[in-house]
Amino acid sequence: MPELRKDPITRRWVIIATERAARPTDFPAGEAAPNHSASCPFCEGREERTPPEIAAVRRPGTAPNSPGWEVRVVPNKYPALGIEGSAQGRSDGLFETIGGFGAHEVIIETPHHGLQPATMTPGQFAPALWMYRERYRDLDRDERFKYLLLFRNHGRPAGASLSHPHSQCIALPIVPKRATEELEGAQAYFAREGRCVYCDILNQESAARLRVVWENDEFAAFTPFAAWSPFECWVVPKRHEASFGNLGDPQIPALADAMHQTLGRLYRCLNDPPYNYIIHTAPYDARVGHFYHWHIEILPRLSQVAGFEWGSGFYINTVPPEDAARYLREVGVPAPAASPAPTRLPRPGA
Repeated sequence: MPELRKDPITRRWVIIATERAARPTDFPAGEAAPNHSASCPFCEGREERTPPEIAAVRRPGTAPNSPGWEVRVVPNKYPALGIEGSAQGRSDGLFETIGGFGAHEVIIETPHHGLQPATMTPGQFAPALWMYRERYRDLDRDERFKYLLLFRNHGRPAGASLSHPHSQCIALPIVPKRATEELEGAQAYFAREGRCVYCDILNQESAARLRVVWENDEFAAFTPFAAWSPFECWVVPKRHEASFGNLGDPQIPALADAMHQTLGRLYRCLNDPPYNYIIHTAPYDARVGHFYHWHIEILPRLSQVAGFEWGSGFYINTVPPEDAARYLREVGVPAPAASPAPTRLPRPGA
């Protein structure tokens, strides 16, 4: 029989359609973005084809906007929001408008066109995670920004127009609706129970082991109880911390390991599926440290949102999260591509 499951944070309902239960082989292989490496503007040696870099992890002695980088950050050529201007608002009766102020950056995760986090070693991916955190911290210095949305689109169905490994971050002048829903749910739980709901979820998942995919000393990866997407996974720090910006340097290799293990298992199990992952974090300047808990949500794009979902607000998941976790535990991760890995993370501010 189908089950309706309620998310304990946002209170949204999900239908687990057990009578439609799907196996990994029932989903089509991922459709990658065109591999235009010969003309890719993100490849090493074509730095002049992007806007001037904002930040980079570079080999000693190399100059900005030249070869020799491991991770590179540039403004998005087609930004969703503009860095100039202000977020000043105006009203027209019932309608409200604010200026489209913000920042939109691209984080080019490696100079190697054919890699992705699932096929990198944790050592290769760690500098990109370090740069994620540094961009979070740097954009926090602009008091006009209220929230940083950091996300990755992989595969054409997930919105990736270029196949070269990259993520994006968008600094927003308001806190987005999804983040507000999570904050309100976590605050309500804390008011009732006096504890962080994410810590309680993590403790329950670790004890039950039904939905845990993989864990190390610092992070746990699991399929959430009310997963709205088949094979949805969360990567959650075991240390209670509201802001991604407080991620410590010693935790970065462990996070790289957890992301490699989770994305690598999705890659192997589902034949390189399209996915989005999003870092869920506290808003800038929000005093939510006692009840919120940053985490990463990975959403394989294996099903379509149609009329029922739009009309009801429910989602239909055809793979029970317990089955998805078992499938992912049973597969290994792909062998990393043979390319050099950085030997150490940069120093803060480097």
